Amino acid sequence: MEERKYLKWYNKLGYGSGDLAANMVYGLLTSFVMIYLTDTVGLNSGIVGTLMMFSKFADGVTDVLFGTVIDKTKSKMGKARPWMLWSYIGNAVMLVAIFSIPLNWGDAVQYAYFFITYTLLNAIFYTANNIAYATLTSLITRNGNERVQLGSIRFMFSLATNLIVASITVNAVAAMGGGAVGWRNVALVYAIIGLVVNTISALSVKELPDENAAQNASGDQKDEINLLKSIGLLVHNKYYLLICGIYILTYMQTGIAGIGIYYMTYVLGNPALLGTFSTAQMLPMIIGLAFTPALVKKMKGMYKVNLYGYFIAVFFRILFIIAGYMGNIPFMLVTLVGAGLGTSPLTGDLNALIAAASDYTYRVTGKRVDGAMFSCSSLGIKVGGGVGTALSGVLLSLGGYVANAAEQSASCINMLNFLYLWYPLITVILVVVLLSQLKVEKANADWDAAHAKH
Repeated sequence: MEERKYLKWYNKLGYGSGDLAANMVYGLLTSFVMIYLTDTVGLNSGIVGTLMMFSKFADGVTDVLFGTVIDKTKSKMGKARPWMLWSYIGNAVMLVAIFSIPLNWGDAVQYAYFFITYTLLNAIFYTANNIAYATLTSLITRNGNERVQLGSIRFMFSLATNLIVASITVNAVAAMGGGAVGWRNVALVYAIIGLVVNTISALSVKELPDENAAQNASGDQKDEINLLKSIGLLVHNKYYLLICGIYILTYMQTGIAGIGIYYMTYVLGNPALLGTFSTAQMLPMIIGLAFTPALVKKMKGMYKVNLYGYFIAVFFRILFIIAGYMGNIPFMLVTLVGAGLGTSPLTGDLNALIAAASDYTYRVTGKRVDGAMFSCSSLGIKVGGGVGTALSGVLLSLGGYVANAAEQSASCINMLNFLYLWYPLITVILVVVLLSQLKVEKANADWDAAHAKH
């Protein structure tokens, strides 16, 4: 029997556009905050990285907290949409604040200012917005293929936005005044665009009534699940833990990739190449995402599509290292295309996997914790991305990076080669290991078969 369809094309498109808004914040922050802080404000990359690390401790707590709060929310707009809508105001304000550090303040005050605004953005506003947005995957449709489509569409917007941000930001900063003024103006423009698009996205879909979304199918779940119980349900779901691991690894790599602007400047000698390299990696992923729902349907599930795709990515990442040491830019770009195509299916169906993991908890325990379950997306993005960005700052400092130097030392170049060439290979190998165990679709099917009514 064919699954019921819940969404029109404009609902899917409207929902997906929410990742454009999210990445107006995330793309600017992960790709450019470090070089803004080191080369414009004049802060030390090692100290900044350490502050980012400490900031991440707050994120781990607020992710599950906001997930639980969303599960308990009752309003005319539903559980998740109110949080998605209003939290973005904080995102916009904090993004501008981070890129508006007064240059005449002392170093200690600048570090404190950055730490406070960065933590408020990540631990509070971005957390609430991103968990609410991701949770909608479960709350606006129960159709498995529609969930995969939603994931593919949203990450097409995500990748396209990251690509545009990576490609135009450097020139946009120069065009909008250059220096500190240019960074502040760019952040302001991105914040306004994000605020408008996020509002459109939140209003473009409607959450299903509780009975249709199976929120109270047992008839006995009201507000009984508190924070501790939610955490207990999460840690006892091995698929949630596996997805968390995948998210963290993936977005640590995204954070580390912020080193790209340094690599282009000091290894390849042309910072404008960042847009070209970003295009070579992200454009194939966007193309791959368009085909992901059809591939998942053809292969009767997400497991093989994701695993085989990452095997392909491992192969091309090895070639990328070889091309990098050869200094062969066209060869590097070709290998990035292959790696991007390989990783695209998982990017598209990861939200559907979280929904399947949430369904598994419901099957086994009779409890619905969709909001808490989708905390792994926010936790992975912020903790992974934040730790990756922080780690790149600490390692840059250890490598002997000197801001605005005409040339960097051999130790710094070696560190840039490790971060930009080798680290992505390590990441995809680790993700392959986790994906090999992520058999949540089979677990749900086995449970259904074992509990089928005769």
